[in-house]
Formats: sequence, C-alpha cells, structure tokens
Amino acid sequence: MRRRLDASTVVVIVGASSGIGRAAALRFARHGCRLVLAARSRSSLTEVADQCVGFGAEAGIVVADITRPGEVERIADEAQRRFGRIDVWVAAASVFGYGEIDRMPAAEARAIIDTNLHGTIDQVRAALPALRGSGGVVVIVGSVFSALASPYVWAYVASKHAVAGFAASVRQELRRGPHPVDVAMIWPATTDTPIYQHAANRTGRSIHPIPPAVEPDRVARAIVRASVRPRRRRVVGMVQGSFLALHAVAPGVADRVLAVTMSRLGLRRPPMPPTSGTVEAPDPRSNAITGGWRQR
Repeated sequence: MRRRLDASTVVVIVGASSGIGRAAALRFARHGCRLVLAARSRSSLTEVADQCVGFGAEAGIVVADITRPGEVERIADEAQRRFGRIDVWVAAASVFGYGEIDRMPAAEARAIIDTNLHGTIDQVRAALPALRGSGGVVVIVGSVFSALASPYVWAYVASKHAVAGFAASVRQELRRGPHPVDVAMIWPATTDTPIYQHAANRTGRSIHPIPPAVEPDRVARAIVRASVRPRRRRVVGMVQGSFLALHAVAPGVADRVLAVTMSRLGLRRPPMPPTSGTVEAPDPRSNAITGGWRQR
C-alpha cells in the first residue's frame, strides 16, 4: 500500500539524537511531517527538533530510555496527546559493542541485547493501538548483521538476528485482520555514524568501520521510502550487501571472509583501553549524523 507524507502525517522516531535516526528526522521534516523525537539525551533532541522546525515541521521531544519499563509507552502517549494519532513509527535506537565472549562483561552484553531487541519489541507493542487506528507502518532499522555474522560483535549480531526474526513473525500477524499494520525493515551496511565512537570496546584495539561506509542520508531516504511503500526488507549498501547473496550460496566462505575482514580492517592499532561506550549512558557531545569516517 502506498501512502503520502505531508503535514498531516505523524512520525515517531526513537533513536533520533544521533546517526541514522537523526538523519531520518530531517528527511521527514522536509516533507512537513509532524514529529515526535525520542532518545536519552535532551540536549541532542533539542538540537534535532530545532533543525526540523527550520524545515517547517512541527516537532516535539521525549527524553526516554527504552530499556526502562513504561518508557516506550510514554513516548506513544505523548505522540497521541500532542497530535492525536501515529502514522509511522521508526525504531532506530541501537547500541553497539566489541569484545570476545569471555572479555565483554555479561551485564554489558545484556544491555546491548536488551536495547536492540527488547527495546524494539516494546516499541511495536506500544505503537500498535495507534497504528491500527491509522493503518500505519513500523519501520525497524536492522543491519546486514541481521543475517550475517562477524567475530567480536556477537552481542550486536545476536540482537539483530533476533530482531529480523521478530519482524518477520509479527509482519505475518499484523497484516491480517480488519486493521492491518505494515512492518518494514531497513538493513544498512556499514554506515558513517558515531555508533563506532559510541561502541563499547573490550578488544584492546581501536575500532574502525569496515569500508566502504554508507552515507547516513542514504539510509534515511530508505526509511522514508519504507514509510510510503513498505517492503519486507531494504538493503542499503551494495558492496557489503552482496555478502548476503554470497552467504546464501556459500556460508562458510562468507564467514571466513567476514572474519578476516573484521580482524584486519575492523580492529586496528594503536591499543585502546576498555570502555563501555554509550551502552549505559549517552554522550551528547559526540551525537551527530555522521562520524566523519568517510573523510578519514
């Protein structure tokens, strides 16, 4: 089903303070949509909302941590209170971490999985009543790691595999009945966002995104397209996306190539001290659309 985006469209974006979510907010603002922007950092959300207003959109913010009980419901309630409806819900919040299974603290791994998986599930639950009323769409930001795997990022890979399975299952449920809701997924390849600066790191080496890095605005455009014409999956990034086809026909070869690529290009010198990144708390100073990786 094809939809239109205009000043009557209400869009909720969770994870709007940085990276892909922030780029998507500006894309929807250019269409004049009414926006509810949610994340953990008030100062970053205020910056994004001001930019959206500059494009002529109306934007409200909700400071929320989606791992805490009741927070996603509060986001949905605020959107309903302010605008009376929800047409599009973008689940873009995500945290990242590197570390061997015996070096990453268990609590840190659980926090990554909790944010990326249970946070997404809770968002869909909270959004459903309003989306059923509007015939709306949920756009879930996954990753090429929703089907592929790589060493050192096992907690993130586990969460993204699980999110893909969740989306596939609820898509079948929600398209049925008198009030269908569409579920669309975006699978970006490596994207030039601050997620690498924000990542937890227990490897002892410095983190570098595996090239080539996609521009965040390309992913944002895919999110907007998915809200208008939902598809089961849109892959953004042809080079790394091609590994999906390779993995389908020769999974062992794909796994070996990805393992070598991560070891040689994803982790580099000089040595780095351990950090939990922004897994537990945001860093507003580094929140931005890009991480500057394409210029390095």
